Amino acid sequence: MAVAGIVAEYNPFHRGHRWQIEATRRALGADTAVVCAMSGNWVQRGECALTDKWTRAALALRGGADLVLEVPTVWACASAETFARGAVGVLAATGVVDTLSFGSESGDLAALRRTAARLDTPEYHQAVRRLVRDGMAFPAARQAAAGALLGGDADCLARPNDNLGVEYLRALPPEIRPLAIPRRGVGHHGGTGEGLASATYLRTLLRGGGQEKAAPYLTEPWRWETAEFSRCERALLARIRTMGPEDWAQLPDSGAAEGLPGRLTDWARRAASVEEFLSGAKTRRYAHARLRRLLVWAFLGLRAADRPGAVPYLRVLGFTGRGRALLGEMRDRARAPVVTKPAHARRLPAGGARLFGLEARCTDLFALCLPQVPPGGWEWTSGPVREMD
Repeated sequence: MAVAGIVAEYNPFHRGHRWQIEATRRALGADTAVVCAMSGNWVQRGECALTDKWTRAALALRGGADLVLEVPTVWACASAETFARGAVGVLAATGVVDTLSFGSESGDLAALRRTAARLDTPEYHQAVRRLVRDGMAFPAARQAAAGALLGGDADCLARPNDNLGVEYLRALPPEIRPLAIPRRGVGHHGGTGEGLASATYLRTLLRGGGQEKAAPYLTEPWRWETAEFSRCERALLARIRTMGPEDWAQLPDSGAAEGLPGRLTDWARRAASVEEFLSGAKTRRYAHARLRRLLVWAFLGLRAADRPGAVPYLRVLGFTGRGRALLGEMRDRARAPVVTKPAHARRLPAGGARLFGLEARCTDLFALCLPQVPPGGWEWTSGPVREMD
């Protein structure tokens, strides 16, 4: 039996996600087990997830997944390279995943491999550093440097799913083979097409009360209240107004060498809203997504030093009957402790226990984004979702 890994946010889980799981089984066999490495309550674009991680895990299980593991926030809310490294690290640490399935606009695995290989050469890194020194934003510098070295193959870096695919390939260990699934319908940030809709479009609908309009594109009717980071705006402003350049410099991708912490400190004290802060601090070099991630890390009280070199545990968010069998195999084969109950986290080695404690803080602060704030300690009282046959 093949065991396929899928990296996802499922924010929200929709028909396109279910189609990818089905396409993976068509490619590898109907009995393929699917393990998802899913972002927790905070996501890559620098905001809270639409709803909590256990709800999203349950939707994924009912949509065809067998086992859902968490990508901790320190990797989930990060650049594409770091996000991919953390998520692939989760899948590799299971010891059972043999294939990584990912969506791809091009479906051209050979071109993605060539690009991934080139991005690890000294020539590429030297070109990027030179372009960034000249004032170019990192994504543009990355595209230009790769284009000069690869020609048309580098076009994949401008397509969101192909770009992530390249980063997955760079992080992938040799024992896991890649499987590129051509993306159907709309693009990553598009609207609708071929009966599918992008997650970006669906989030806009659901946060705006458009559940009925979103329903045709979801796998089941939406019945959950949505989380909004804007509910924490004043708390966030209070946090960043107390931060100095030395505090900003401790965050990942803080631009300390480029003088960004001073600019962030200045605008944090001047801005009367998060949007004003983002508009003021943004330059041609510093993209909105990067600044939004810095705001999340500041709000959560995390630092770059809080991200370990490797994933120190595997947090189980949910499983099916087949997923439970996989967990049995992982008892002997996993390369990191498997946390199926919160109490297990108290027995983790020091580094893992500390990261789990930070994740508990992230969950408590996510709770403030909900319309009705639940009591603290959510992480310590929630076990995996079970969707048994």
